Formats: sequence, C-alpha cells, structure tokens
Amino acid sequence: MKPTEPLPLFHSWPILDSDRHFDLCHLVDGDAAATLSAVDDAFLARHSIGRWECDLKDSRLTWSDAVYDLFGLPRGTDLSRAATVAQYSEDSRAAMERLRAYAIQHHRGFTLDAQIRATDGTPRWMRLIAAPVCVGNRAIRLVGLKRELSPRH
Repeated sequence: MKPTEPLPLFHSWPILDSDRHFDLCHLVDGDAAATLSAVDDAFLARHSIGRWECDLKDSRLTWSDAVYDLFGLPRGTDLSRAATVAQYSEDSRAAMERLRAYAIQHHRGFTLDAQIRATDGTPRWMRLIAAPVCVGNRAIRLVGLKRELSPRH
C-alpha cells in the first residue's frame, strides 16, 4: 500500500449497534451529533457524505446527489448495481461483496473503506457504511452512507 492511500477499514457489526456506526459526530469530525434519519442530504453533502439504498428484491439503487458525485455520474442517472459495482477496484469489490452477503444473511451491518474509479478515471477512496433493513427474519434492503475519504484520512 502506498503511503498516500488510506489504511483499509472493514468489519461487521450487529444491527442493534447501528446508532453508533451512523453517529454523525464520528463521521463529521465531531461537529454534529444527529441520527441518520434526522439529517438532510444538503448537510451530508457539505461533508462529502451521501445516502444510498439498495432494494434486495430487484437490486434497485437509490442515491443522494453526493453519491452520484463520488462515482462521477450525472445526478439522477438511472443506476445499475452491476455497472456501479464494476467501478470498485478488484480487492474492494471482493471485500464489499463478501461483507454484503454476510450482512444480508446474518442481519449485520458493515463498514468498509473501498477504492473506486470515478467515470472520468479518477481513483477515489470512500468509507461505505451499510446496514440491512429487516422485516421479520428477512433482509429486504440495505441502507447506508458513503463518504469520500481524502488520501490521508
């Protein structure tokens, strides 16, 4: 790993622990203490954080503007999970897919620092935070945040 690249972070956590992992005072350098649902997308975007959601029934993605910007896609573009996953580096894609499958099967959240390549070819690092939304004993979607990381976060 080059000295300018962030140290990778990845782990799984129980969804009962979601409040701690989505606590914005940890995500935004301690200047806000709000829950994920109470914060608007404009506030998140000022801190290079975007909201995302994936419907597990059909893999339909929903992104806030900051996630479109991170991936270098025009805002409002129709999204394909396969196309956006292809923007991940090979190592990051493999780690993300393993954590995603584990999260869905075991109802756990996860955090992953992943490298992507924006549509203009620019490599970027992001912190991906995800948690399943469950109905009964079945995960129906994944929700979370993506935050662009500086090379030396």
